[in-house]
Amino acid sequence: MNRHLPPPFELQPLPGYREYPPEEMQRRAQDFRGDMARRRSVRDFESRAVPRAVIEQALLAAGTAPSGANQQPWFFSVITDPARKRRIRLAAETEEREFYSGRAPREWLDALAPLGTDPAKPFLEEAPLLIAIFAQKYGVRPDGSRFSHYYVPESVGIATGFLIAALHHAGLATLTHTPSPMGFLNQICNRPVQEKPVILLVVGYPKPGCQVPVHGGVKKPLAQMAEWLEVAPVPDARP
Repeated sequence: MNRHLPPPFELQPLPGYREYPPEEMQRRAQDFRGDMARRRSVRDFESRAVPRAVIEQALLAAGTAPSGANQQPWFFSVITDPARKRRIRLAAETEEREFYSGRAPREWLDALAPLGTDPAKPFLEEAPLLIAIFAQKYGVRPDGSRFSHYYVPESVGIATGFLIAALHHAGLATLTHTPSPMGFLNQICNRPVQEKPVILLVVGYPKPGCQVPVHGGVKKPLAQMAEWLEVAPVPDARP
């Protein structure tokens, strides 16, 4: 390879890549799709504790996500303290009451109706842990100077998807909760101003007999969410 590579740019062999025969690729893709299709957002959680090591491994999996310039502009605050969970519930329910009582447009409320949601969020206390996910708008060097982060929402969204998939794979249930605004999380989690809370992920075991809205399991078929842009036939140029 003949390139001018300014330091500290360096390359290494692709680590850990595995290619599978087409039949096995198909099976693995289908198995993963089937496993993820079992995932549902849950609002009824047991208070039973979750092993810390499981959460740490899921967080490490989230940390492998691609990000703009590999700057990894995310931070995860894992909250198990009952007092903090109580404060989060009270603050979130305050925002939710305002949302449902007038801040949300009618169209948004109509879209939420099949899910049966309302301002009450008891799961924020009942679940054994919450993960507050923060997007770092910029980085700070040891000397206090700032440097820009790039593609922050996209990067944090991808990492969150990895995290949810890892937790589901481990046998846990989750709920993505997004009270708006949620600046109260900075104070409760002692996070700096350059970090914006974007998702509060509720994690735990579903209660026995847990029920979920039918509407949440209705997903778009492939034809409505993807298309193949294949090579078009060349028009006949003859007169």
